[in-house]
Amino acid sequence: MKTELPRWDMSVVYPGLDSPEYERDFRSFVRALDELEGLFDEAQIDRTDAPLNPDLAASVLERILPAYNALNDQAWTLSAYVYAFVTVDSRDEYAQARLSELERQSVRLSKLSTRLTAWAGSQEVEAVIERSEQAKQHAYWLRRARIAAEHMMSPAEEALAADMQLTGSNAWSKLYGNLTSQIQAEVEIKGEKQTLTMSMLRNLAYDPDREVRHAGYQAELQAWEQHAMPIASALNAIKGETNLLTRRRGWDSPLHASLFRNAIDEATLNAMLDAAYEAFPDFRRYLHAKARLLGIERCAWYDIFAPVGKEPKRWEYDEAAQFIIEQFATYSQKMSDFARRAFEEHWIDAPPQPGKRDGAFCMRLRKDESRILTNYKPAFGGMSTLAHELGHAYHNLCLAERTYLQRQTPMTLAETASIFCETIIRQAALRDADREEQIAILEASLQGACQVVVDITSRFIFEKTVFERRNERELSARELCEIMRDAQLQTYGDGLDENALHPYMWAAKPHYYGSAFYNYPYMFGLLFGLGLYALYLDDPDGFRARYDDLLSRTGMADAPTLAAEFGFDLRTPAFWRGAFDTIRNDINRFEELARGG
Repeated sequence: MKTELPRWDMSVVYPGLDSPEYERDFRSFVRALDELEGLFDEAQIDRTDAPLNPDLAASVLERILPAYNALNDQAWTLSAYVYAFVTVDSRDEYAQARLSELERQSVRLSKLSTRLTAWAGSQEVEAVIERSEQAKQHAYWLRRARIAAEHMMSPAEEALAADMQLTGSNAWSKLYGNLTSQIQAEVEIKGEKQTLTMSMLRNLAYDPDREVRHAGYQAELQAWEQHAMPIASALNAIKGETNLLTRRRGWDSPLHASLFRNAIDEATLNAMLDAAYEAFPDFRRYLHAKARLLGIERCAWYDIFAPVGKEPKRWEYDEAAQFIIEQFATYSQKMSDFARRAFEEHWIDAPPQPGKRDGAFCMRLRKDESRILTNYKPAFGGMSTLAHELGHAYHNLCLAERTYLQRQTPMTLAETASIFCETIIRQAALRDADREEQIAILEASLQGACQVVVDITSRFIFEKTVFERRNERELSARELCEIMRDAQLQTYGDGLDENALHPYMWAAKPHYYGSAFYNYPYMFGLLFGLGLYALYLDDPDGFRARYDDLLSRTGMADAPTLAAEFGFDLRTPAFWRGAFDTIRNDINRFEELARGG
């Protein structure tokens, strides 16, 4: 039976955006921000070449950190509340105005964050930790602040770099976004010529008709070729600027700066990549099995997202909610009760509607409460997304007693609980599915894993090569295509037709035009979650006893340290092989089903 999809309840925080209660707390936040700025100025919180006496620095931290954490908690709840209105209806002008008002104050808070990191990192960190309880509680943050401070230019140079980026990399990035969003191309579909935007063209990759997919692919490549020169100029400028600033800040390379941001080291990255290379033949088996299901000799690039299998059974929202609650209970009653609470207390905004943000996300609201936005479709994918986002909410629950600074989780660890919860639901659904439903469920999962492991590795190889060669000179569009194609050959191998790859993926992926190496953290997140799931299957009781503690400390230690405390070593391939075993089992079953088993 079809049920009305629920909306999230924000009234437990404030009666409304125009309520006196919201206005009171917003004004209180601004006053507290004024006071904290005054405290920073009084204590001369900024980068210094002359560290304070450790006793004095410890006493300053005892005053500063509680106030800073409390103010960020206040800002977080206000931001989440306003964001809840903007994301469900982007046309809400009043909500947009209140968001803009809040963002203006948040810029001030961001500047205080930069000052605090620079000051803290300039002190005798280990001596301060010995002398201050606040410093002990935030030792990980302080030690990272010291490293960050070592990799800052002078305050004047950092300010100049920030100003120049507005007309440098930021401007090139904006040009890329504006240009690519306006590209249109003509494509002939079933005898009818159509002019489509690039996003519409790329969506043809999901069409069940191979001729349509091929036509879209050809038109897309031609369109990128026609606009390759300005896009290549943007990429050269952005990567060139990153190389320059990386050197000036004392990093060995953009990759090393990225590893620090993501709280892992090069040995961990290399161990993960080694295990990934070992698993590439398995992903090629998956692609060969998919080709068999599609009735073709070998998949081309435009077959990667082709649908196979029938859509699994309908999962109405209430049915999905009950299934999630029941299956989470197979892991722990705590996780199941938490999911039930999220459904019963209306934490989830489920219905698609005009003006609502696409996709799904989870955001912490306050204390142990989160809010989840999704555009629910009554299918397995909709339920899987719900489970994934509830995993994020469970992670937030485990972080609830931590301070703002202790909760700062890097991208590499942010998917730990969400992947774990999603895997519980997928494995449970597979047990009750018929052959065609199993194919569809496994295809969705393996298609995603192939993107996050194989394609992400190709993007990593491409970006690392571009940074290295950009140190010497600018690269032409033709050279960028050659580097991209070579990276795809290294990773996809004979899984795809080598004459039908995508040499313009460097133009199609916006991540290259923003943060450096916005790729491998995705793979780390997936594999870390799956690796933990493999450990859970091996020792359920021992795992449960330690898992919540790990989740509660993702902002208090780096990934290798947390893993070592949990009893495994991320710097060797063994843990990562365990993660790939979970994927490999799915590939084995997918192959069997493709052969008619």
